[in-house]
Amino acid sequence: MNIEVNIALVSLLAFAVLSNIPLGYLRMGTQKYSVRWFVYIHLSVPFIIGLRISNNISWQVIPFSIALAVAGQMVGSRLYRRSKR
Repeated sequence: MNIEVNIALVSLLAFAVLSNIPLGYLRMGTQKYSVRWFVYIHLSVPFIIGLRISNNISWQVIPFSIALAVAGQMVGSRLYRRSKR
């Protein structure tokens, strides 16, 4: 692997987690299973897919990007709960 691929991969995975932290925070402030709740969960997915395809990153990275997106949602929800104490 060359340095450009590594940078693209790290950037993709960083985007997956960092973009979902504020979305997880916002999700906690909405009614569960509402349209906004659904949008906050899935808003980053098209961007992650677009970044993966435009940088020619293998499909094998998909489980890691999903896991990091979920982790970002969890961090955001914990930040929300902590701020509302």
